[in-house]
Amino acid sequence: MEITCLCIRLLMTMLFLLLAQVDFNSQKADASFPQVVPNRQQHFEYESIVVSCEGLEALTGWRVMRKVKGVIKTCSSIWSTSTGRCKINDALAVMDSGEYWCEMGVKKSNPVNITVTAGSVILESPVLLVMEGEAVTLSCRQKQTSANLTTKFFKDGHFMEKSVTGFMTIHSVSKSFEGLYKCRISGVGDSLESWLAVRALFYS
Repeated sequence: MEITCLCIRLLMTMLFLLLAQVDFNSQKADASFPQVVPNRQQHFEYESIVVSCEGLEALTGWRVMRKVKGVIKTCSSIWSTSTGRCKINDALAVMDSGEYWCEMGVKKSNPVNITVTAGSVILESPVLLVMEGEAVTLSCRQKQTSANLTTKFFKDGHFMEKSVTGFMTIHSVSKSFEGLYKCRISGVGDSLESWLAVRALFYS
């Protein structure tokens, strides 16, 4: 009986440590990316977007860098004042769509992709990686109205689901759900495609 209790106690301890490690790795991975507000990959033209490096290894002095049409530059036009958050007012598709990351000396964060569109429809999808087993909701939004419209969701060009609410929820994400997603609002048009990245539950 004592041996059985000891085994159960050891098993519970191992499970607790495993869950703690997964949670730590999740926070560590999320912290290695810049934060984007609003928290989505796609944005309509003339919206405001904020990219922030706060919280990365609890250090200050990060610069937001971006790569637009193959050209790498700071978010700010002046290097000496380019530390801190990057606020883009009245975002433009040509000027602001690209890859964004945080940089300080030789240190670099992982990049995130921001897409600004002049179109009428966007797909709202997470900027950061989604962990396996988590639920993720994708939504389709029209620029001129917030009313629920009949929406179709596609992955890698293949139809996935039809919705009358404009939302599609994947209740337990796995690596097989990783891919390019877009949505279509009947009578309005299609969004651009965005990559949904899924992080394995167990990784080094």
